[in-house]
Amino acid sequence: MKFLFIIQGEGRGHMTQAISMFQILGEMGHEVCAVGIGKSQRREIPEFVSKNIQTPIFLFDSPNFETDKSQKSINLRKTIWFNLLKSKAFKNSLDRIDQLVKKHRPDVILNFYDVLGGIYNALYRPDCQFWVIGHQYLIHHPEFPFAQGQPLQKLLFKINTHITSMGADSILALSFRSLPPHQIKNLHVLPPLLRKEVKNLRPTEGDFFLAYMVNPGYAEEVITEAKNNPEIKIEAFWDKKDEPKVQQPLPNLTIHLVDDKLFLEKMSACKGLLSTAGFESVCEAMYLGKFVMMVPVKGQYEQACNALDAKISGVGIISKSFDFQKFETVLMFKSPQKNQNQDWIDSFQYRLEHAMQNSFNKENEKEDFSVNVNKGKKRIEPSFS
Repeated sequence: MKFLFIIQGEGRGHMTQAISMFQILGEMGHEVCAVGIGKSQRREIPEFVSKNIQTPIFLFDSPNFETDKSQKSINLRKTIWFNLLKSKAFKNSLDRIDQLVKKHRPDVILNFYDVLGGIYNALYRPDCQFWVIGHQYLIHHPEFPFAQGQPLQKLLFKINTHITSMGADSILALSFRSLPPHQIKNLHVLPPLLRKEVKNLRPTEGDFFLAYMVNPGYAEEVITEAKNNPEIKIEAFWDKKDEPKVQQPLPNLTIHLVDDKLFLEKMSACKGLLSTAGFESVCEAMYLGKFVMMVPVKGQYEQACNALDAKISGVGIISKSFDFQKFETVLMFKSPQKNQNQDWIDSFQYRLEHAMQNSFNKENEKEDFSVNVNKGKKRIEPSFS
């Protein structure tokens, strides 16, 4: 089959998932004919993406988060206003996606949580199947743990997730752990989508902590921690534009631009990972047996849910800041992490094949998100409560 990817370009998670899926589909004998990545002004698409996805890639303007002045927290009002002002650019992006689809005529469009991907499927009604993939879609499972105390953010998260998956034939929800069976017809719970490069690593325990900062504002926090704890060695990664590939602001702190291969090497050798609560990096750490301190981006409800789900899965702890001293203390009393979840993660391809078979055998026509009582099962009906 021919697949066309649409990828959200925020952070590294969705892009590394796309690399993994590109590898797996190739091994299964399928083709990824083209890839579209939603970009924003404040980020550059990392070079490792084009190196690892050997197919035509095009970039398009897509809605994205806007941060506060400190470049740490998500500014909700600024995000909404800025994206409204770019509506004309987004319409052009939809037309570009449509041109790409008509040119390549894929059997499946696979959307990695990009808003315009869902809008495109709803408005343009392409003559192919539309699938979505991501941890966010696990919200449809009855055992998904929602973070408490943020009703507006929860509502917006559910609305955003629904928009990315409008009219989806198959919903592939990635999960830290295996979950009980459910009765939702087009929802398939799959293991984390990790690249073979991760699985080929042989982890060791070095003398440094690894830090990943999805927003550059956290660098000030990490630098302060390094100053206050000169005995703690830190290797940090960010994707701030126009910065050198590597810099060393302090003797015990090195900051790298996001480099896929180097990041995995450091992950394999670190004492533990301190990271904003993106799904992919936490899963990589889990597979390598590295304990994680998760710092959810303030104002990004999705990350609060990620962190809670990972904590329940035994992957790590949640913190309000990058607190290296606290994390070192935690690790002193933490028994060595065993890779109990490796069998679950390694079953991805088998479970994907089952989901693909189910999608083509049972759902050959597009359907709305409405209740379907056939065979006692139902499709996902959006709920924003």
